Amino acid sequence: MEQPLNSIPDQKTVLVVDDEESILKNVSFFLRAGNFNVLTASSGEEALQKSRDFKEAIHLLLTDFQMPGMDGINLATAMSVDRPQLKVLMMSGFTSGMLVLNEGWHFLPKPFIASQLLALVVGLASPDQKSRFSR
Repeated sequence: MEQPLNSIPDQKTVLVVDDEESILKNVSFFLRAGNFNVLTASSGEEALQKSRDFKEAIHLLLTDFQMPGMDGINLATAMSVDRPQLKVLMMSGFTSGMLVLNEGWHFLPKPFIASQLLALVVGLASPDQKSRFSR
């Protein structure tokens, strides 16, 4: 279930996209606990539609790199056209070869721990704020 819009003043919105339900659920839980408004999608196509339907700012796209259909790179590219200020954080268990991302895009290898995730998301989506999970 998604958070109501504008439930907290200055709350940042993160669109989380992953085709693995357990990852989508856990990542969303941790981000909501960190006071982020979280939108979720289980595919690139669904995420792109949610982005187009959502009229408020989306501060960060947190997406899996490899998904069936539209992958994370194509999703981030399409969303960046509509939302040029969008920050992008790719997550993946990608272990072989070389991963090249657009300038300004960031990468989080799977598996990761909640504190790693929150530190990156806070730094990207809310660079002026500190997470309550930070040390």
